[in-house]
Amino acid sequence: MTRRIVVLTAGLSQPSSTRLLADRLAHATVTQVSARGEAAEVEVVELRELAHDLATTMTTGGVPTAAVERAKQLVAGADGLIAVTPVFAASYSGLFKMFVDVLDPEAVAGMPVLVAATAGTARHQLVLDHAMRPLFSYLRAAVVPTGVFAATEDFGGPGGLDLEARTTRAAAELAAAVVSVGVSTTGPSDPSRDEDAGPTPASEGGFEALLAQLGR
Repeated sequence: MTRRIVVLTAGLSQPSSTRLLADRLAHATVTQVSARGEAAEVEVVELRELAHDLATTMTTGGVPTAAVERAKQLVAGADGLIAVTPVFAASYSGLFKMFVDVLDPEAVAGMPVLVAATAGTARHQLVLDHAMRPLFSYLRAAVVPTGVFAATEDFGGPGGLDLEARTTRAAAELAAAVVSVGVSTTGPSDPSRDEDAGPTPASEGGFEALLAQLGR
């Protein structure tokens, strides 16, 4: 099975450290998925290229342009998401938030997500836990434990080895989460996880049957 990884990157310059980190994370994730015996394909959503379309979408009652609609569908159809933003005023960028605001409410529910951010100084590294993680938790995404923050000094400087280690660890967590999903997020639901489905064999006998199984 080929897993679809979508990279959401909100860098404003070209080239940008945000895109550089996003590419590193994508490459590491593909490597980790391959190590688990499956293939992965990567789609990049460069929000800088959607800035005008996002503004139009937001000012026309939320009716998405064709470009924004395509980006929304890419995200909603992903098996895993890598979300990377530059830091502005101690939080994610306005461009990043604009795109999140136009996503459908269930777009990333249950989806494995790796959060990452870049900034000029390491003083902003708490943005991952204070802004990015709460945002995706609100959207009910399955955010992997390791987030990746990169300051300017981490690219090619003494912190480069630590950044590489964090990138590898985060990518491994995302790959494990993506591969463990039995079906694509766009595929049919698993009846065993459907709250409306009938009782499973393990639940038919109540707690006694479950305890008996555990005691074997």
